[in-house]
Amino acid sequence: MTPIGMKNAPDFPFYSGTPVGLSGHQWLVLLGGVILGFLLLVSPWTKPAQPWGHWVPALLFCIVPLAALALVAGRHWTALFRRPRIRDLALMVGIAALNLAVTLSIGALFAGAGEGSSNPMFQSLGEANAGTRASVLASMVPQLLGEELLTILPFLALLWLLVARLKTSRRTAIVLAWALSAIPFALAHLPTYEWNLLQCLAIIGTARLVLSLGYLLSRNLWVSTGAHVINDWALFGVALWLGSLAS
Repeated sequence: MTPIGMKNAPDFPFYSGTPVGLSGHQWLVLLGGVILGFLLLVSPWTKPAQPWGHWVPALLFCIVPLAALALVAGRHWTALFRRPRIRDLALMVGIAALNLAVTLSIGALFAGAGEGSSNPMFQSLGEANAGTRASVLASMVPQLLGEELLTILPFLALLWLLVARLKTSRRTAIVLAWALSAIPFALAHLPTYEWNLLQCLAIIGTARLVLSLGYLLSRNLWVSTGAHVINDWALFGVALWLGSLAS
């Protein structure tokens, strides 16, 4: 087994010049695309009033960072993705199951202490009709791909900084980049959870660390994205089912 990864998995792309090297300025352009994609996700003017309006920011959230990556890496932007295999699908399910167990356990501790806020999406989906629910759940796929890009592209940038610039050992750099790249993801959820910093860092940040294992182990963004989709669909699906039983 390769260090921190599956057997025969390639190395992480871009940070060491494979399949193409990126300069410091190119990394800044790429991270700028990540930030712009997130701003488009949360900006109210990207959400038309039409029933399909939630698709617009979700698509922009993933398209803009990928366009920035294509701008600096050319045709090699696809190095983030590999064709999923059976073991990749199994890894998606395993990571999602682990994340659900970890998230629910930490969430129970917060609930027991009387702390924490609920995601308002649970209420809005519960009040929506079947068509809207299906559309919102489907639009989660591009949005969650965007959330993976929000984490993994900074992870690769940190890996480049730590290895290429600061001459940190590769294994140490991977661990540091894995931990540090979870912080922006956690902070991005502050508005959702009523600016509860502790909840975002403890629950969302820990969940992010687990989900990132999908990419670290496979070097395939489809794996971490698939695990993220399974995780969120399971959470919202169970909540909707329990709500239907109570009504």
